[in-house]
Amino acid sequence: MLFGGFDLRTMLLRLPIVFLAITVHECAHGYMAYLLGDRTAKAYGRLSLNPFHHMDIMGAICMLVFGFGWAKPVPVNPQYFKNPKGGMSLVGLAGPLSNFLMALIFSVLYGLLFRLFGMSDFFLVEFFANLFAVGIMLNIGLGIFNLIPFPPLDGSKILAFFLPNRWYYQLMQYERYAMPVLMLLLFLNILDIPLSFMQNAVFSVYYKLIILIAG
Repeated sequence: MLFGGFDLRTMLLRLPIVFLAITVHECAHGYMAYLLGDRTAKAYGRLSLNPFHHMDIMGAICMLVFGFGWAKPVPVNPQYFKNPKGGMSLVGLAGPLSNFLMALIFSVLYGLLFRLFGMSDFFLVEFFANLFAVGIMLNIGLGIFNLIPFPPLDGSKILAFFLPNRWYYQLMQYERYAMPVLMLLLFLNILDIPLSFMQNAVFSVYYKLIILIAG
């Protein structure tokens, strides 16, 4: 069930998970900024759990098809932070962490499902098993993809915290050119191997938890 073929059923299972993963991811960014004193995301309605407030069409399509994607950036004003670079790194980190937490929740649910019902072919058990499996993999994929230290992804904001100010401001100057480059890398499949490697490595940790819970 975890590694079934890609078909229409898989696409339909992915759809609600994509909405959930992207929504929670973006809300995590906005809520972290809010906790640090920036109300910009709240003012723009980006603390909402309505997925259409956060959806980027191309990013959502990539999530559906490839398991990696993005959403519309949450508006953040670092001037409200006591430490702008530190605040931005925490805001950037909040998104991927929320996805890894959701993957953890889905892993626990997956393990409990098999502990209770085993390898039952009852259609509801099979449906939820596949739904939880998609929830695990898509959230891991979204979390890992956004940790790439490449603007405008979250990883670039985390990396910036460790850079000297001079390098940090130079990085920000080129941020507007980064998305076309990122799209080109995805189109040429240059990122497929490292992303898949990292996704499988992280999944192996969750898989051990599933086995432990399933007994």
